[in-house]
Amino acid sequence: MNAPAAVSAQAWCTFRLAGGVYGVELSRVQEVLRPLPVTRFPLSPPAIAGLINLRGRIVPVVNTHVVLGGGPAPVRSTGFVVVRSAQGPVALLVDAIGDVRHADAALPPSLAPGPATGRDPGGSLIAATLALPGELLVVLDLDRVLARAFILEEHRS
Repeated sequence: MNAPAAVSAQAWCTFRLAGGVYGVELSRVQEVLRPLPVTRFPLSPPAIAGLINLRGRIVPVVNTHVVLGGGPAPVRSTGFVVVRSAQGPVALLVDAIGDVRHADAALPPSLAPGPATGRDPGGSLIAATLALPGELLVVLDLDRVLARAFILEEHRS
C-alpha cells in the first residue's frame, strides 16, 4: 500500500507533551478524561505514575514523559488518554488534550517510520510523522510505548 492511501485512512487522537504534538490511533482510544486523582503506590517505577479509579476499575497510569525519555515529570497533567491494550485499559498522562486529526488528502503525505536508535532496542516508539500546517504530528506506536513503560517497571523492581 502506498503512503497516500495509508494517510487517507487514518485518524488520530492528539495531545501535547513537553511542547510537542503527539497522537495515537483513534481506534485504540477508549476515552479522554479530565484530571483525576492519581494514587502512587510504594516502589513504583518512574514510568508508572500510579493508578486511577475509572468507574470502579483500577487503571494504571503511564507517565509518557518518562517513556519518551524526557525524565520524570510531576503529575500535573490536564488529562488522560485512556487506550485499549491487550491487558485492559491504560491511561496515558499528558500535558494537554488535543483534538481528533484526520488525514487530509490535500496535505502532502509525509508519514514515515521513526528511526530506530541504539537507545531503543525494541524499535522506535514513533510509528509515523505527519506534517500539519504549522506543526508536526508525531504518531506513537502505542504497543511499543506501553511495552517500554512496563519494561521500565520490570527493570526497576
